[in-house]
Amino acid sequence: MGRGGFYAAVVVRGFRRYATYRVATAAGVFTNTVFGLIISYSYVALWDQRPHLGGYGEAQALTYVWLGQGLLAAMAQMGGGFESELMGRISTGDIAVDLYRPADLQAWWLAADLGRAAFQLLGRGVVPVACGALVFDLALPHGPGRWLLFAVSVGLGVLVSFAIRYLVALSTFWLLDGTGVGQASWVLGLFFSGMMLPLNAFPGGFADVAQALPWSAMLQGPADVLLGRRHGVGALQVLALQAGWAVVLLGAGRLLQATATRRVVVHGG
Repeated sequence: MGRGGFYAAVVVRGFRRYATYRVATAAGVFTNTVFGLIISYSYVALWDQRPHLGGYGEAQALTYVWLGQGLLAAMAQMGGGFESELMGRISTGDIAVDLYRPADLQAWWLAADLGRAAFQLLGRGVVPVACGALVFDLALPHGPGRWLLFAVSVGLGVLVSFAIRYLVALSTFWLLDGTGVGQASWVLGLFFSGMMLPLNAFPGGFADVAQALPWSAMLQGPADVLLGRRHGVGALQVLALQAGWAVVLLGAGRLLQATATRRVVVHGG
């Protein structure tokens, strides 16, 4: 089996691993749907007072809500990704065993996380959005073009999400416990991804800064592509920004990994 086949098998393994948690998946779907309903009615009240907040009509704003619920687990914005496991392996010293394996550490965890994200997108993403479409009039596109660009944007968003969480996990090499960094990253991710409120609803230049940060790749970028707020050259600019952050952050992860593995300290064993 070549390297490509090996990492493809890791992707499949990651997908199957999360597919075994059927009860947790069902609970997650229920939770996302309930929160989607709560946030939707909050948005209805807000958009009654500010009908074009952030440049969205009410149907677009509601679509944004349900896209957020659909992407929440796939982007691991509230945990549930690989980072806790990797932090544990670093703090216990088990990472030393991983480094002797004939596989690149970053590529291994990336492949596993892609499998996880694919399952979460299908297992926890589709049903809440479908439920939202049954209850509300959502502004979903009918043609395949925007859906294709959206799929590419979501894939790039998953790469950015992984790259940020990988950097957070590697901080454990120096801090011995990366929980605090993980929690800070979690809060920043929820806010600057647009999960709390669309970033283009922020005032003035703050909105521009927020949309230029890497966390916007996880929700705001994909949502604007699907909703048609960024189309043509604008959509390509969104994808370019996401790809740029993915390259920069993955590169930073490789550099930090190389630095960390030169000074591996085994703790607890």
